[in-house]
Amino acid sequence: MNGADVNGVANRRGFYQDMVDEGIKPEKTAAPGLSALAVVRPLYQQEELNEEMQYSVPERQLVRDALNSVKGWSAKRCAKSVFPIFVWLSQYSWKRDIVSDLISGCAVAMMQIPQGMGYAFLANVPPIVGIYTSFFPVLVYFVLGTSRHNSMGTFAVVAMVVGKIVMKKSSVDVSPMQVTTTVSFIVGIMQLILYVGRLGAISFLLSESLASGFTTGAAIHVLTSQIKHLLGLSLPPQGGAFEVINTYIAIFKDISSVNWATIVVSAITVVVVVINNEYLQSIVAKRSSIPVPIELIAVIGGTLISNHMDLRVQYSIKTIGNITAGFPEPVLPDISLMQSVLLESFPIAMVAYAVSVSMARIFAQKENYEIDLNQELLAMGTGNVFGSVFSCMPFSSSLSRSMIQYTSGGKTQIASVVSCAILAIVLLWVGPYFESLPRCVLAGIIVVSLKGLLMQLAHFRQFWRLSTVDAIVWMGTFLTVVLVAIDIGLLVGMVLSICSIIFRGMKPYTCLMENVPNTDLYLDVNHYKGTIDISEVKIFRFCGSMNFVTKAGFRASLCEALKLNLTKEIKKSKRKDYKKQFSFRFLVLDFTALSSIDRSAVSALKALITEFGKLSVKVLVAGSSCPVYERMVRCNLVGSEDHLNCKIFPTVHDAVLWARETLANDSVNLNIVESEEV
Repeated sequence: MNGADVNGVANRRGFYQDMVDEGIKPEKTAAPGLSALAVVRPLYQQEELNEEMQYSVPERQLVRDALNSVKGWSAKRCAKSVFPIFVWLSQYSWKRDIVSDLISGCAVAMMQIPQGMGYAFLANVPPIVGIYTSFFPVLVYFVLGTSRHNSMGTFAVVAMVVGKIVMKKSSVDVSPMQVTTTVSFIVGIMQLILYVGRLGAISFLLSESLASGFTTGAAIHVLTSQIKHLLGLSLPPQGGAFEVINTYIAIFKDISSVNWATIVVSAITVVVVVINNEYLQSIVAKRSSIPVPIELIAVIGGTLISNHMDLRVQYSIKTIGNITAGFPEPVLPDISLMQSVLLESFPIAMVAYAVSVSMARIFAQKENYEIDLNQELLAMGTGNVFGSVFSCMPFSSSLSRSMIQYTSGGKTQIASVVSCAILAIVLLWVGPYFESLPRCVLAGIIVVSLKGLLMQLAHFRQFWRLSTVDAIVWMGTFLTVVLVAIDIGLLVGMVLSICSIIFRGMKPYTCLMENVPNTDLYLDVNHYKGTIDISEVKIFRFCGSMNFVTKAGFRASLCEALKLNLTKEIKKSKRKDYKKQFSFRFLVLDFTALSSIDRSAVSALKALITEFGKLSVKVLVAGSSCPVYERMVRCNLVGSEDHLNCKIFPTVHDAVLWARETLANDSVNLNIVESEEV
């Protein structure tokens, strides 16, 4: 710092004047046990700092930037971007990781078989479709996906929504498979459109409260749909609003027709699976990373018992029925159905993608690798379009299977290929052996698997404790899903989430601030009681974004904090007898936490500055970020309209020091005038 700057500082009146003049050591001003910090620098206005530090607005040349980005691309880089398999497979350690992936793939396949059949049953399509869905789209994801640990295939919530559409759209002329494959195709096309638009971040619209409320409500639907299979009832399909309630009414009306043999088989299945999951699983986990495939054991055991005891004939227990062996023939989706299922397919596309991305991000964070949100759209969209040709329903990540794939040691998507190889054996040769499997066994497996989703009911209390707004989003989504419909529930949840964002944006954090003695720190007076008021200076802090939505709230919160009715005071000031003196002559607006400001907000700020000027209050703006400062310059708040009683400072402390210096100079000038008059 040169001598002129030091002299300039020495001549200013501020909080550090005594320290500079009297040579007080910094440690004398510090609290006991704390180090002291003394900073000596000039008092800056924003324009002075900009000139001294050579401030300039970065020039952006779109053509040059575009050319530079294109130059960085090559055929090899493009291939790695579109096909992530080239990246991770080239780094794959066959010696270290292949055994783990083989074990993980086998463990996942053990769950894929019963879950695939059960969730296909949930979607109102033949059980073999679940195996198709766990095979064909997964191979596409293996090549295009960026998550190394997601287990892709059937998912309960997606299957449930598909089942609703199938039940509504299928008829004598339209088979359930035609509806399912058309929905899968439309879902894939939607995801590919989102990929082209680079809208991978759209998954963030599904907030945590929305996702929890939605999946919990969908789990209620799934549970309700399986009760009739657990009891052996034959009920007419329910549709429309209050479907869940109407289903339970129909169950109680027909409760006398339950099949007790079916109830016994269902109870045994549920008890065996629960005992394994709640007790045996923790014991086995201490000795082996591979869990007991209890669902597969239940399926095989149920099939053998059904064959041996002829449950379908002897006890009228409904079984799976015909299962075709071999791969399905490729068939194009029914174009005539596309328009009728277009709107109902959108929730499936969103939910399937959001669930998969959420799981992928969890594993990527744990294992320290990156996922590409847009690439995930490409992988899932392509997988759904490809799968629709081979009799598949929309696929997604499974929460339970993904955890099994991760905890059993899976390293990459090679585990999924191993799983697909085992499923191919099932498709080619083993499938028909499950024809005698009781439906109630699959229903029992599905019901037990819903535990994690149903336990999310406890999330409402957590959301309520943390945020009332999030709790309203959760409950609104949950009730709409349960009482009205799953797709409408998702739409309502998204609307509530967006409204919550707007609501929070309209209620930004604001406060009056006071000084920490002998420092350049300023704190919220509502939270800190040890601060001191600065004579004739008020400091108001605004956090968030100032725009056409929040500008009115900014003015209202400012007047409320100052306990001032600005409109009335301006009217009074026009009277000749108006002599009111405010407790402050300077108002410092702390914009340190102001993220952005638009043109309408700048206009409102101009009007506010003019209004305070009528009351002889000078407005000082402090701490603006570069984008905010540049917008104020472009909107002529700074520089060209000097009549606006406004000055800009880099920090709040600079603004306060300038205000104190101005007050001191005014006081000196007043004393000089009074002495001359005497």
